[in-house]
Amino acid sequence: MSRITDLFERKELRVLNVYCTAGYPQLESTLPVMSALQTAGADLIELGMPYSDPLADGPVIQASGLTALKNGMTISILFEQLKDFRKDVSVPVVLMGYLNPLLQYGFEKFCAQAAQLGIDGLIIPDIPMFEFESEYRSVLDKHGLDFIFLVTPETSEERILKLDSLSSGFLYAVSSSSLTGSDKDFTPVESYLQRLASMRLKNPVLVGFGVKDKATFDMACEHANGAIIGSAYIKALDGAASIEKTTEDFVNTILK
Repeated sequence: MSRITDLFERKELRVLNVYCTAGYPQLESTLPVMSALQTAGADLIELGMPYSDPLADGPVIQASGLTALKNGMTISILFEQLKDFRKDVSVPVVLMGYLNPLLQYGFEKFCAQAAQLGIDGLIIPDIPMFEFESEYRSVLDKHGLDFIFLVTPETSEERILKLDSLSSGFLYAVSSSSLTGSDKDFTPVESYLQRLASMRLKNPVLVGFGVKDKATFDMACEHANGAIIGSAYIKALDGAASIEKTTEDFVNTILK
């Protein structure tokens, strides 16, 4: 059983996945941030690999990625930073990034090293479904890595079911920019999440994009297994005097 599957076996609801950017705010911040998130109560960590053309990321995460790249972050440096991370971090960790850098690195080499280090899964938004089935799925299966697909309110029911069947670990439900915490703004997102819940999907569902505080986290958790918070945490880290204290305070505002 993978760490992600085990997590959802133990904690079916209100799972908090927090996104952080590798090499942000400083190059050597990766492990301190991950350790602080675990200590503060995050259930799962989504570790972003910075890329110069991050199409699926909003401006805050894009800016953090550019800072990390300027700091010198690369896949090789990230793997060097992660070589002993399982001594301190026991929660599931998924790497989020884009296909081009992985192809340049060597896709199978990347998956083999990630799995050896103790990474649990990948989120690569620009891998098309067909290419995943024909080229990449066998590599991920070989190395025991979960792969998480994204669905949106515009994704057809047929495609949602197909993406769910191909995903393992969880399904990433992109909400919309309207997830701001007010009932009015959340109404279309709520309807979408209710539709997903009614489909009896194979995988647990985590909601991302626009989840930023306790109110939006609670709303997302009404119809899903949990939620993903990214930009709000990256903002909190910007200029933080203490990664540990800032992270503890941030996670407390979500969970308390």
